[in-house]
Amino acid sequence: MHESRIAVGPPAGIVAFLPILLAGVIHLGAVLVGQHAVVEWTKPLLMPALAVGLIWGAPQRRSPVIVLGVLASALSWLGDITLRWFIVGLAFFLLAHIAYLVLFVTRIAVRRLNRWALAYAAWLAVLLVLLVPHTGSLLVPVIAYGVVLSAMAAVASRCNPAVAWGGALFVISDSILAIDRFLPAADISVADFLIMVTYLAAQALIVWGLLRHERARLTRA
Repeated sequence: MHESRIAVGPPAGIVAFLPILLAGVIHLGAVLVGQHAVVEWTKPLLMPALAVGLIWGAPQRRSPVIVLGVLASALSWLGDITLRWFIVGLAFFLLAHIAYLVLFVTRIAVRRLNRWALAYAAWLAVLLVLLVPHTGSLLVPVIAYGVVLSAMAAVASRCNPAVAWGGALFVISDSILAIDRFLPAADISVADFLIMVTYLAAQALIVWGLLRHERARLTRA
């Protein structure tokens, strides 16, 4: 009886995601219409709102999966608020991906690496060929970040579908960001909006996948 109450107590579905949905819609709308003041004050709210949903929806809030998920969200939040100093923000996002990588490998991977995950390595090689001539002194940090990001997304493919799609969308978001920053001639239409909508979708899908994993684990127990 006690285990049953733990498994169904907190909100399992959309209710836990109301904070990030509200903050995300306001932020994305502001990005789309160019309301920079609103963008500035909503961006620091995004990852805390998602962490609230993760904690709120967690059946066991002190489980290693939830703790590592909150850690990754906190590091992503630090990346969000420091990305104006590009190398600092990049470092925090690198740590966030390492936290996700450890979480996926040690806690929620349920299958072997899919062959299609090798596409991440191929895409990284293509992207680096395009970016390397334009990265200057940021060459080594960009390569290191790309390797960790690709590894995180590849390992995410070993997890449930929500986490796997989250990893894929992270690669898309960061690829658009890199091309927009280092190859401005590409002139990606509404790049800021595309970066943020894929980033938020990636983070939300990963959190959704973590919650589904934890509830399935307790149901099996």
